[in-house]
Amino acid sequence: MKKWPKRGKLDNTAKVVFGGIFLTDMAKKINYDDWSKEELIKELRRIKETKYGLVWHRDLPEEKIDILINPDARTPNEMFPNEMAGKPFPVLKESKGKAIETDKSKPVNLLIEGDNYHSLAVLNFTHREAIDLIYIDPPYNTGHKDFSYNDKIVDIEDPFRHSKWLSFMEKRLKLAKTLLKLSGVIFVSIDDNEQAPLKMLCDEIFGPENFLSTIIWQHSVQPKGYTDKFSVHHNYILCYQKSSLFQLNALERTAEHNKNYSNPDNDPRGMWRSGDVRNALYRPNLIFEIKTPSGKVIKPPKKGWRWSKETIAEKIKTGEIIFSKDESKIVHKIYLENLEGRAAETIWFGKEVGTTREAAQELKDFFNGEATFDTPKPVRLVQQIIKLNKNHNAIVLDFFAGSGTTGQAVLEANKDDGGNRQFILCTNNEELDGNGDKIKHKICSDVCYPRLKKVIKGYKNIKGEDIAGLGGNLKYYTCDFVEAEPTDRNKRKLVSESTEMLCIKENAFELIQDENDFKIFKNSDKYLGIVFYEEAIDDFKKSIKKIKGHFNTYVFSLGDDPHEKQFADVKGRVTLCAIPEVILKVYREIFK
Repeated sequence: MKKWPKRGKLDNTAKVVFGGIFLTDMAKKINYDDWSKEELIKELRRIKETKYGLVWHRDLPEEKIDILINPDARTPNEMFPNEMAGKPFPVLKESKGKAIETDKSKPVNLLIEGDNYHSLAVLNFTHREAIDLIYIDPPYNTGHKDFSYNDKIVDIEDPFRHSKWLSFMEKRLKLAKTLLKLSGVIFVSIDDNEQAPLKMLCDEIFGPENFLSTIIWQHSVQPKGYTDKFSVHHNYILCYQKSSLFQLNALERTAEHNKNYSNPDNDPRGMWRSGDVRNALYRPNLIFEIKTPSGKVIKPPKKGWRWSKETIAEKIKTGEIIFSKDESKIVHKIYLENLEGRAAETIWFGKEVGTTREAAQELKDFFNGEATFDTPKPVRLVQQIIKLNKNHNAIVLDFFAGSGTTGQAVLEANKDDGGNRQFILCTNNEELDGNGDKIKHKICSDVCYPRLKKVIKGYKNIKGEDIAGLGGNLKYYTCDFVEAEPTDRNKRKLVSESTEMLCIKENAFELIQDENDFKIFKNSDKYLGIVFYEEAIDDFKKSIKKIKGHFNTYVFSLGDDPHEKQFADVKGRVTLCAIPEVILKVYREIFK
């Protein structure tokens, strides 16, 4: 068995833990001679599975932790009271009195109150590979009581501060990844405290090949009242695609973006600006001389031209390429009429997408000037993120929803371009005050929901002006829990509590028939049937025979057989699933 150094002061052979990243002093090699077979296998597996040296304390043996941090250190592990009580399986309960409906033709938006880890678990059943875009603004782990772990504030002196945050984020980002479509994309706001560890974590989860950009957002423009340190005016937004199927949308052009276009030669095709004719990469086959109409020779750039001889000749013929008056330079015309938008850039200025001051004022408008949430984001910022996805019918998820900015941004984006996007917001119902030890507001019920209600139905702002509602539909859910022990009783309990989850999965909310043993809901183009007892199958079939349409039907079963034989006479009209097995398959993987 290997032997570790005695506890005590770290010497120059020790490892350094910073930001959750485990950096080894490479000058001193590890001696594996005395390691057991099991230890060597575990170490090899760890090395093979880890990218970029991203190893935090979740994987380290206690002996290593002891010499790295302190004698009493233990690996942090996020715990939830319901899981400790043996009830880890979340279900959703609708708060029917909070439902909002203004237009049945529009999608139903969802607000889920509860820990976002449990909300993500539910969504892994209802929305696996169904989400187009995720935007989150997680706690930044500044050390100033903005992040809690196991119901305790993580302060700046906590030796496991970064490891706890990484473990917290890893659990949630892994669940989030399974929700994204292959064409989906995720944006994550962050600041300097965890930007580097988060980038490495996202590379590990989503793959470095799916990294799209680190966007710099100018969140403030006001100078600070000090001169002895840097005045920070930016945060970051990390952007990852699920796969290469994601298509980045061009942004709209404004007069500001068009100011460099003119028409000095009265070109009939309109305004233009000159563009580069050089190649960015070395292309020896594109290195050649060009002759002007008068026979003058223009030497090639070092890396070559952007086009072949034939293409350049055609562009000269059509007038897309011209020459300077003295024929010493070649000019490529980029016509304004040919541009469908503008490329998204990696620096977003406050004047274009809003600042934190703008966000604070937006929120105060809903609550008579009261600052109900400390770190809101401006609507324009999230709108820009939403518009980078080409799908105007996208499902947008925010599982750190806070004050509900993302919900408003989705509705505003729909208003702007006629889209039919849907939002899903998840947030807990607590916000700690500045001391980190008591509730200031119930963030979901007292801030997020009232804001969304006012955005949908209309309200008076802080100036007393009437602001018209944007319309839309909203349903409010809270997380509850059922026992995980696989008994027949618990299976029946899970099925009896699963109605709301099944309605969300099938997007069917209109109750057509409400019986004790079965229920039927309607979507625009299909029906949802839930049969709570196998004895009710015959009665359920009698009902659906009176209704024209197809039924996605969930039937209680102690196993994975949805009693297909009993549905033989309506086989063409039903798609069968066994419950709770269809739910348990998801939860077993998450809560294993």
